[in-house]
Amino acid sequence: MMEYQAKDIEQKWQDYWKKQNIHEPKQDFNLKKKYILSMFPYPSGAIHMGHVRNYCIGDAMARYYRKQGYNVLHPIGFDAFGMPAENAAIKNGIHPKKWTYANIDTMDKELDSLGLSFSKQREFATCDEDYTKWEQKFFLDMWKKGLVYRKKAFLNWCPNDKTVLANEQVSDGKCWRCSTGIVQKEMYQYYIKITDYAQELLDDLRVLQDKWPQAVLSMQENWIGKSLGLQFDFALEKQISNFKAFEVFTTRPDTIFGVTYCALAPEHPLVKEVLPTLDIQSQQKIIQMQNTPVRNRTMAQKEGVNLRIFAIHPLTKEKVPLWVANFVLIDYGSGAVMGVPAHDERDYLFAKEYQIPLKQVIESTELPFLDDGILCNSGDFNGIETSKAKWQIIEFFEVNKLGKGVVHFKLKDWGISRQRYWGAPIPLLHCKDCGILPQDEKKLPITLPQDVVIDGEGNPLDKHQSWKEDICPKCGGKATKETDTMDTFFQSSWYFLRYATPRDLWIQMPFDKQNTKYWLPVDEYIGGIEHAILHLLYARFFTKVLRDLGYIDFSEPFENLLTQGMVLKDGAKMSKSIGNIVEPNDIIKKYGADTARLFVLFAAPPTRELEWIDSGVEGAYRFIRRFYEKSENIQKTKTMPIVHKQDLSEKQRYARKKIYEALIKSNEIFAKKQTGYAFNTLIASCMEAFNALNDQDNLQIWTEGYYVLSNILEPIIPHICWEISEKFFDFSNFGSIEIDESALEEDEVVLVVTVNGKKRADMKVNKQMQQDEILLLAREKVQKWIDGQNIIKEVVVPNKLVNFVVK
Repeated sequence: MMEYQAKDIEQKWQDYWKKQNIHEPKQDFNLKKKYILSMFPYPSGAIHMGHVRNYCIGDAMARYYRKQGYNVLHPIGFDAFGMPAENAAIKNGIHPKKWTYANIDTMDKELDSLGLSFSKQREFATCDEDYTKWEQKFFLDMWKKGLVYRKKAFLNWCPNDKTVLANEQVSDGKCWRCSTGIVQKEMYQYYIKITDYAQELLDDLRVLQDKWPQAVLSMQENWIGKSLGLQFDFALEKQISNFKAFEVFTTRPDTIFGVTYCALAPEHPLVKEVLPTLDIQSQQKIIQMQNTPVRNRTMAQKEGVNLRIFAIHPLTKEKVPLWVANFVLIDYGSGAVMGVPAHDERDYLFAKEYQIPLKQVIESTELPFLDDGILCNSGDFNGIETSKAKWQIIEFFEVNKLGKGVVHFKLKDWGISRQRYWGAPIPLLHCKDCGILPQDEKKLPITLPQDVVIDGEGNPLDKHQSWKEDICPKCGGKATKETDTMDTFFQSSWYFLRYATPRDLWIQMPFDKQNTKYWLPVDEYIGGIEHAILHLLYARFFTKVLRDLGYIDFSEPFENLLTQGMVLKDGAKMSKSIGNIVEPNDIIKKYGADTARLFVLFAAPPTRELEWIDSGVEGAYRFIRRFYEKSENIQKTKTMPIVHKQDLSEKQRYARKKIYEALIKSNEIFAKKQTGYAFNTLIASCMEAFNALNDQDNLQIWTEGYYVLSNILEPIIPHICWEISEKFFDFSNFGSIEIDESALEEDEVVLVVTVNGKKRADMKVNKQMQQDEILLLAREKVQKWIDGQNIIKEVVVPNKLVNFVVK
């Protein structure tokens, strides 16, 4: 008996694939193409089963399309900058660069051990200097176009990683990487104007309908958060410093007559002016609000401080008290809101807490009343429906030059400054006479100094005097380099474009336009839904910016998106902190890579959560072992054997039927006629076909069955399928197989038996049965309806019905 030796078989074919370069894309733009891409990993030193699942899904797609004759680009790289490398440097005394590239080597070996068909010739890390060069060039292009600016603001600060975080990188008030609670810190920050593209980002979600998961589309739509409303000024009763008024934005101008207070964000500039005049307790309370993360504020009990100053209502001219409130956000609208407690739940809770009066302006029997209705207590607008009054009031403000109708987005500009060493330096200079200037592009890339001290105290670049020193390109005087580095999402927002260009062009250009036009957009993109409003939104934005800068000529980066579910163990997400990690190397050593691949694709559909079950891994191994050992029953052939159906027994016909049903299932799944790439149902179909093969003894059917199944299963368990192909077939057998329709035909059919056109019975007959035999059986079925009758006519419609005409 043939003995299954997974380690030997897998090493043999991994060496062969590498030597033959069979997974590298071809530079032939006349071929039909598929670009299959899994979101690239951070080089943490070891992959986990979440990685394995992601990459096996993508690899199955890539291998399938190669077999169908497509030119396939299926690359891998590493998202290599970021805080973990610096944390490792602090903890272990190892340089971030050395730590990062050592981890890449480790992960490369692990990925290779799974037999993943990545293009190795296009692999890179985002910390490579020839990658940094071009993203710094993109930054300077954006700076010159006015898409980058610098301002001082309260920012999300992670005390553990000692760096700024974008709003999208804060989850439940905690750092997205280390889960430390964030605080607010006022400092300078560079921003990219993603808001300039808010409307287009929103509009183009329609292009992605039915191609991206609805959950991701909804998350992006909500994050962009388009609002239509009225923008106007509340004049102050008395001028305070330079402030005569403050701006307000509201989506409910129909309720403007119901204003009983106004509230400012704790960071509002007017609050800063008033703060020194307040009592100590009020000052402390406001400072505490400022230091509370935004999400924590909005989720907390409504809190406020009365500023003891008044604004003047623009229509009624009544005095309106001014408060500071924790629920008002400085980066939404203008950081000030009009409080209408009779018709807004949030405003109502705040007013109730501080005994602020209510003023009803929509007819109702209860307060707060939040729905549409008829206006009351609203001057000339009484009796008008709120939906109409909203636009009439906006028009009134515009005609009388009191305000204007505007569109606001919840999306805020993307803050990319990070106060750390291990990142791409922002290519700007500071000159005391000339201000902030772009670096000379001939000096790119601006690289990191190697002789740094990373101790967790402040930004190492800011303390490296010799690296900071530079010359102003404008006046020739002394200048200093910018010491902030870029957010790592800047690097991951264009990496998919880099893969499309062969390595020998990388020094000359970020990506080649002809190659990019051929390969992009990505046909199939696989990754976690947790990146819906992080990487996926940034990548869409970056694509549009690079289009407008003339680098590319398309607007969306990813044609189709598959968001795979998490891998769980003991009911919880696999995590080192929980201690429930399953190491892929352990599985590969014990069972082989094909077993790991089969299990992660069989245990659950790709979009669902996968519960790790040890017995399931063992079951996958047993199937592969049996599939290999039973292959000794087949004969060597270079072409698929021709099987004559009429010579077969019932079990033999059934086996062939199951084989071709599995082939149909494979074609349907990869053509996405079944949503979500349900590999689990394909594998189940192959197992059913294999069991049917085992239940018959025809050598030709054994050979035909293995020929088909090895083709179907090659994208899933490639090593063993290549081994079987080498032993019994020809390597060229991996390709498209035509379906033998005769194998799917039923030998028996059900006929309807009618008397004078009225159905009286059903009857199962063999397709080969003669007409006389069919009529004889049919008469028996309807005997009681034709007894004593004269049979005028007997009609047989093949494979459909028998009708007796009687009188």
